[in-house]
Amino acid sequence: MSELPRKFSVLGLPVHVMTNYPGWLLERLQQGMGTHVVTLNAEMTMQAERNSYLAKIIQSAELVVPDGAGVVLYLRWLLRQKIQRTPGIELAETLLQELGLIGTSAKVFFYGGAPGVAAKASEFWLSQTPGLVIVGTHSGFHSQQEEEQLRQTLAQLQPQVIFVGLGVPRQELWIAHNRHLCPQAIWMGVGGSFDIWSGIKTRAPAWLGDNNLEWLYRLYKEPWRWRRMLALPEFALKALIYRFFQVFKVGVS
Repeated sequence: MSELPRKFSVLGLPVHVMTNYPGWLLERLQQGMGTHVVTLNAEMTMQAERNSYLAKIIQSAELVVPDGAGVVLYLRWLLRQKIQRTPGIELAETLLQELGLIGTSAKVFFYGGAPGVAAKASEFWLSQTPGLVIVGTHSGFHSQQEEEQLRQTLAQLQPQVIFVGLGVPRQELWIAHNRHLCPQAIWMGVGGSFDIWSGIKTRAPAWLGDNNLEWLYRLYKEPWRWRRMLALPEFALKALIYRFFQVFKVGVS
Protein backbone atom coordinates (compact mmCIF):
# COMPACT_ATOMS: atom_id res chain seq x y z
CA MET A 1 0.00 0.00 0.00
CA SER A 2 1.35 3.40 -0.98
CA GLU A 3 -0.30 5.16 1.96
CA LEU A 4 -1.63 3.86 5.22
CA PRO A 5 -4.52 5.73 6.88
CA ARG A 6 -4.00 7.42 10.22
CA LYS A 7 -6.50 6.25 12.81
CA PHE A 8 -8.26 8.48 15.32
CA SER A 9 -11.05 7.88 17.82
CA VAL A 10 -14.37 9.72 17.94
CA LEU A 11 -16.40 8.68 20.98
CA GLY A 12 -14.78 5.27 20.83
CA LEU A 13 -15.35 4.82 17.08
CA PRO A 14 -12.47 4.73 14.58
CA VAL A 15 -11.93 7.34 11.90
CA HIS A 16 -9.30 6.75 9.22
CA VAL A 17 -7.64 9.82 7.73
CA MET A 18 -5.60 9.89 4.53
CA THR A 19 -5.08 12.04 1.44
CA ASN A 20 -6.15 9.54 -1.24
CA TYR A 21 -9.07 7.33 -0.23
CA PRO A 22 -9.95 6.30 -3.82
CA GLY A 23 -6.39 5.26 -4.59
CA TRP A 24 -6.22 3.18 -1.41
CA LEU A 25 -9.51 1.48 -2.25
CA LEU A 26 -8.45 0.76 -5.82
CA GLU A 27 -5.28 -0.90 -4.54
CA ARG A 28 -7.33 -3.10 -2.25
CA LEU A 29 -9.69 -3.86 -5.12
CA GLN A 30 -6.80 -4.98 -7.33
CA GLN A 31 -5.48 -7.18 -4.54
CA GLY A 32 -8.88 -8.74 -3.87
CA MET A 33 -9.00 -7.43 -0.31
CA GLY A 34 -12.61 -7.14 0.86
CA THR A 35 -13.42 -3.73 2.34
CA HIS A 36 -16.36 -2.26 4.22
CA VAL A 37 -16.43 1.53 3.89
CA VAL A 38 -18.37 3.47 6.54
CA THR A 39 -19.05 7.20 6.17
CA LEU A 40 -19.26 8.41 9.76
CA ASN A 41 -21.31 11.41 10.86
CA ALA A 42 -22.77 12.65 14.14
CA GLU A 43 -26.10 10.88 13.65
CA MET A 44 -24.48 7.51 13.05
CA THR A 45 -22.18 8.06 16.03
CA MET A 46 -25.15 8.68 18.31
CA GLN A 47 -26.95 5.63 16.95
CA ALA A 48 -23.86 3.55 17.71
CA GLU A 49 -23.98 4.84 21.30
CA ARG A 50 -27.35 3.14 21.66
CA ASN A 51 -26.75 0.16 19.36
CA SER A 52 -23.75 -1.94 20.38
CA TYR A 53 -24.05 -4.12 17.27
CA LEU A 54 -23.79 -1.08 15.00
CA ALA A 55 -20.80 0.11 17.05
CA LYS A 56 -19.05 -3.24 16.53
CA ILE A 57 -19.70 -3.07 12.79
CA ILE A 58 -18.14 0.40 12.58
CA GLN A 59 -15.20 -0.65 14.73
CA SER A 60 -14.50 -3.64 12.48
CA ALA A 61 -14.86 -1.76 9.17
CA GLU A 62 -11.67 -1.56 7.13
CA LEU A 63 -12.27 2.11 6.30
CA VAL A 64 -14.23 4.75 8.24
CA VAL A 65 -14.15 8.17 6.61
CA PRO A 66 -15.02 11.51 8.29
CA ASP A 67 -18.23 12.37 6.45
CA GLY A 68 -20.18 14.57 8.86
CA ALA A 69 -19.41 18.12 9.96
CA GLY A 70 -19.58 17.14 13.63
CA VAL A 71 -16.97 14.42 13.25
CA VAL A 72 -14.64 16.72 11.31
CA LEU A 73 -14.98 19.59 13.80
CA TYR A 74 -14.36 17.20 16.69
CA LEU A 75 -11.12 16.05 15.09
CA ARG A 76 -10.08 19.61 14.22
CA TRP A 77 -10.90 21.38 17.47
CA LEU A 78 -10.56 18.80 20.19
CA LEU A 79 -7.79 16.63 18.75
CA ARG A 80 -6.12 19.56 16.98
CA GLN A 81 -5.76 17.60 13.76
CA LYS A 82 -5.99 19.15 10.31
CA ILE A 83 -8.82 17.07 8.85
CA GLN A 84 -10.77 17.56 5.63
CA ARG A 85 -14.37 16.40 5.40
CA THR A 86 -14.88 13.54 2.96
CA PRO A 87 -18.57 13.32 1.95
CA GLY A 88 -19.48 9.73 1.17
CA ILE A 89 -21.23 10.68 -2.06
CA GLU A 90 -18.08 12.41 -3.34
CA LEU A 91 -15.89 9.43 -2.44
CA ALA A 92 -18.32 7.12 -4.27
CA GLU A 93 -18.39 9.42 -7.31
CA THR A 94 -14.60 9.62 -7.51
CA LEU A 95 -14.34 5.85 -7.21
CA LEU A 96 -16.84 5.36 -10.04
CA GLN A 97 -15.02 7.85 -12.25
CA GLU A 98 -11.69 6.14 -11.59
CA LEU A 99 -13.14 2.72 -12.36
CA GLY A 100 -14.43 4.01 -15.68
CA LEU A 101 -11.20 5.75 -16.63
CA ILE A 102 -8.68 3.04 -15.83
CA GLY A 103 -10.69 0.35 -17.61
CA THR A 104 -10.42 -2.28 -14.90
CA SER A 105 -13.70 -3.92 -15.99
CA ALA A 106 -14.52 -4.07 -12.29
CA LYS A 107 -18.19 -4.94 -11.88
CA VAL A 108 -20.38 -2.50 -9.94
CA PHE A 109 -23.79 -3.09 -8.35
CA PHE A 110 -26.31 -0.53 -7.02
CA TYR A 111 -28.73 -1.62 -4.28
CA GLY A 112 -31.24 0.61 -2.55
CA GLY A 113 -33.66 3.46 -3.00
CA ALA A 114 -37.27 3.49 -4.13
CA PRO A 115 -38.31 1.33 -7.10
CA GLY A 116 -36.53 2.44 -10.25
CA VAL A 117 -34.20 4.91 -8.53
CA ALA A 118 -31.06 2.75 -8.53
CA ALA A 119 -31.69 1.85 -12.17
CA LYS A 120 -32.00 5.53 -13.10
CA ALA A 121 -28.83 6.32 -11.16
CA SER A 122 -27.10 3.55 -13.09
CA GLU A 123 -28.24 5.05 -16.40
CA PHE A 124 -26.83 8.42 -15.36
CA TRP A 125 -23.42 6.98 -14.55
CA LEU A 126 -23.24 4.87 -17.69
CA SER A 127 -23.96 7.98 -19.77
CA GLN A 128 -21.29 9.95 -17.92
CA THR A 129 -18.62 7.24 -17.78
CA PRO A 130 -18.83 4.85 -20.74
CA GLY A 131 -15.99 2.67 -19.42
CA LEU A 132 -17.94 1.84 -16.26
CA VAL A 133 -19.35 -1.67 -15.88
CA ILE A 134 -22.58 -1.73 -13.83
CA VAL A 135 -23.81 -5.32 -13.79
CA GLY A 136 -27.06 -4.81 -11.89
CA THR A 137 -29.35 -2.69 -9.75
CA HIS A 138 -32.03 -3.51 -7.20
CA SER A 139 -34.61 -1.48 -5.29
CA GLY A 140 -34.45 -1.23 -1.52
CA PHE A 141 -38.19 -2.00 -1.27
CA HIS A 142 -38.98 -5.67 -1.81
CA SER A 143 -40.33 -8.87 -0.31
CA GLN A 144 -38.35 -11.42 1.66
CA GLN A 145 -38.39 -13.70 -1.37
CA GLU A 146 -36.93 -10.95 -3.55
CA GLU A 147 -34.30 -10.34 -0.88
CA GLU A 148 -33.16 -13.93 -1.15
CA GLN A 149 -33.08 -13.65 -4.94
CA LEU A 150 -30.91 -10.54 -4.57
CA ARG A 151 -28.45 -12.45 -2.40
CA GLN A 152 -28.27 -15.22 -4.97
CA THR A 153 -27.69 -12.69 -7.73
CA LEU A 154 -24.81 -11.07 -5.84
CA ALA A 155 -23.24 -14.45 -5.10
CA GLN A 156 -23.47 -15.37 -8.77
CA LEU A 157 -22.30 -12.06 -10.29
CA GLN A 158 -19.55 -11.39 -7.74
CA PRO A 159 -19.46 -7.61 -8.30
CA GLN A 160 -16.29 -5.99 -6.98
CA VAL A 161 -17.90 -2.71 -5.89
CA ILE A 162 -21.32 -2.72 -4.20
CA PHE A 163 -23.03 0.54 -3.22
CA VAL A 164 -25.85 0.11 -0.72
CA GLY A 165 -28.31 2.99 -0.29
CA LEU A 166 -30.65 1.94 2.51
CA GLY A 167 -30.03 4.74 4.98
CA VAL A 168 -28.34 4.58 8.38
CA PRO A 169 -28.10 2.17 10.14
CA ARG A 170 -29.95 -0.27 7.88
CA GLN A 171 -27.29 -0.21 5.15
CA GLU A 172 -24.43 -0.85 7.59
CA LEU A 173 -26.29 -3.75 9.20
CA TRP A 174 -27.17 -5.21 5.80
CA ILE A 175 -23.58 -5.02 4.57
CA ALA A 176 -22.25 -6.70 7.70
CA HIS A 177 -24.79 -9.50 7.32
CA ASN A 178 -24.19 -10.08 3.61
CA ARG A 179 -20.61 -9.16 2.75
CA HIS A 180 -19.61 -12.83 2.92
CA LEU A 181 -21.47 -13.26 -0.38
CA CYS A 182 -18.78 -11.26 -2.19
CA PRO A 183 -15.79 -11.43 0.18
CA GLN A 184 -13.37 -9.62 -2.15
CA ALA A 185 -15.67 -6.68 -2.88
CA ILE A 186 -15.71 -3.07 -1.70
CA TRP A 187 -18.99 -2.56 0.13
CA MET A 188 -20.06 1.00 0.85
CA GLY A 189 -23.19 2.53 2.34
CA VAL A 190 -24.14 5.57 0.26
CA GLY A 191 -27.34 6.76 1.95
CA GLY A 192 -29.42 8.89 -0.42
CA SER A 193 -26.80 9.11 -3.18
CA PHE A 194 -29.01 7.24 -5.65
CA ASP A 195 -31.64 9.96 -5.23
CA ILE A 196 -29.04 12.59 -6.15
CA TRP A 197 -27.62 10.67 -9.12
CA SER A 198 -31.08 9.91 -10.49
CA GLY A 199 -32.08 13.59 -10.31
CA ILE A 200 -34.83 13.12 -7.73
CA LYS A 201 -33.04 15.31 -5.20
CA THR A 202 -30.27 17.90 -5.27
CA ARG A 203 -27.24 18.43 -3.06
CA ALA A 204 -26.61 21.55 -1.05
CA PRO A 205 -24.68 24.39 -2.74
CA ALA A 206 -20.93 23.85 -2.54
CA TRP A 207 -20.38 26.84 -0.25
CA LEU A 208 -22.61 25.27 2.39
CA GLY A 209 -20.71 22.00 2.21
CA ASP A 210 -17.38 23.84 2.38
CA ASN A 211 -18.52 25.50 5.60
CA ASN A 212 -19.88 22.28 7.15
CA LEU A 213 -23.48 23.47 6.79
CA GLU A 214 -24.85 20.87 4.39
CA TRP A 215 -27.06 19.57 7.22
CA LEU A 216 -28.82 22.96 7.28
CA TYR A 217 -29.75 22.63 3.61
CA ARG A 218 -31.13 19.13 4.22
CA LEU A 219 -33.24 20.45 7.08
CA TYR A 220 -34.54 23.26 4.86
CA LYS A 221 -35.47 20.84 2.07
CA GLU A 222 -36.82 18.14 4.40
CA PRO A 223 -38.17 19.74 7.62
CA TRP A 224 -39.25 16.34 8.91
CA ARG A 225 -35.54 15.69 9.56
CA TRP A 226 -35.60 17.95 12.62
CA ARG A 227 -35.80 15.04 15.06
CA ARG A 228 -32.80 13.41 13.43
CA MET A 229 -30.90 16.69 13.58
CA LEU A 230 -31.11 16.58 17.38
CA ALA A 231 -28.19 14.17 17.10
CA LEU A 232 -25.92 17.16 16.32
CA PRO A 233 -26.16 18.97 19.70
CA GLU A 234 -26.24 15.60 21.46
CA PHE A 235 -23.03 14.62 19.68
CA ALA A 236 -21.37 17.94 20.53
CA LEU A 237 -22.15 17.55 24.23
CA LYS A 238 -21.03 13.91 24.32
CA ALA A 239 -17.83 14.77 22.47
CA LEU A 240 -16.91 17.52 24.92
CA ILE A 241 -17.61 15.30 27.92
CA TYR A 242 -15.71 12.38 26.39
CA ARG A 243 -12.72 14.56 25.57
CA PHE A 244 -12.75 16.12 29.05
CA PHE A 245 -12.55 12.74 30.75
CA GLN A 246 -9.81 11.58 28.36
CA VAL A 247 -7.72 14.63 29.26
CA PHE A 248 -8.56 14.17 32.95
CA LYS A 249 -7.37 10.55 32.88
CA VAL A 250 -4.10 11.57 31.26
CA GLY A 251 -3.61 14.31 33.86
CA VAL A 252 -4.28 11.96 36.75
CA SER A 253 -2.02 9.22 35.43
